[in-house]
Amino acid sequence: MLHPLTEMLLARHDLAPSAAQAAALALAQPDVPEGEKIDFLAALAMKGETAAEIAAFATVYRRQAKDPGVGEWAPRAIDIVGTGGDHAGGFNISTLVTFTLASTGAVVMKHGNVGMTSKCGSADLIAALGVDLQATPEKSRAALRELGFCFFFAPAYHSAFRHVVPARKALAARGQRTIFNLLGPLINPGRPAHTLLGVYAPTLLPKFAAALEALGSTAGVVAHGVIDAQRGIDEITSTTNNHVITYGRWREVECAWQPEDFGLTRAPFADLIGGDVAMNVGITKAILCGTAPQGLVDTIVLNTAVALWILGQTPSVRDGLPLAREALLGGAVAKKIAATGEFYRS
Repeated sequence: MLHPLTEMLLARHDLAPSAAQAAALALAQPDVPEGEKIDFLAALAMKGETAAEIAAFATVYRRQAKDPGVGEWAPRAIDIVGTGGDHAGGFNISTLVTFTLASTGAVVMKHGNVGMTSKCGSADLIAALGVDLQATPEKSRAALRELGFCFFFAPAYHSAFRHVVPARKALAARGQRTIFNLLGPLINPGRPAHTLLGVYAPTLLPKFAAALEALGSTAGVVAHGVIDAQRGIDEITSTTNNHVITYGRWREVECAWQPEDFGLTRAPFADLIGGDVAMNVGITKAILCGTAPQGLVDTIVLNTAVALWILGQTPSVRDGLPLAREALLGGAVAKKIAATGEFYRS
């Protein structure tokens, strides 16, 4: 099944959505030879994945994911997520944004994994702050009711991916990315209607915006922070120039957001550097105590404000900044983290 599609890709032909979906299904089958999977994934990456191909793959793996039964919350929920793979060494900004948003009354469905290209992934930190990564769907629904957020641990919801792991590892040993490095932010099993998504390369901005629209996402922002001429980060930050595309309800052409546009003082990128789990737990405590670097605090506040605007809870990003800062530094986030630990221990 994969061989003729690989030949098409080697001839630089894009796959129709039906063909891409057939390929996604084949890759998830244990009886398809690993060599065919490796050849297909390498050819697709060499050609370059289109938005339509990415959306087709995501459609298949959304259908195959375990259903957490959170449809009643999905229309007003948001995911704060990044592709990873930027090798920038940044702190887990999205995790703190999740707690801050939930503290304002927003509904967050976060989807993530342990660190793959970093020392501390979103799942690593959120588990250290009290979330049970193996929580049942019933517990996750209760978390949405009581805490305003839940976390979907990717391996617990996407069992089909295990049949692609050997091919991915073989290609990774060659330094080769695959489409699976792009799919995580698009296959949240809760299917929240809104997304704030960071990407590791600016060329991915239009692809992800188009893919999210094709998947039926209501509104969101896709962003990339430019650290310098050689490096970027999969975040909007107060330390970088930020390339963004808004889509859905807030659709706009690609534009640039600077920290100064929102009344924030540009900080050095070093303010955002994180480390392993223990270090990032310590940084979290410093944030809540008001002793963390200003650039990190402002970045969390800015992302929270962007999410509130995406959700339609504030008329502009600037209007959300005071609400986000008060939640983060005024004690609400500390209370939310404490309540989270109690909830998952009970």
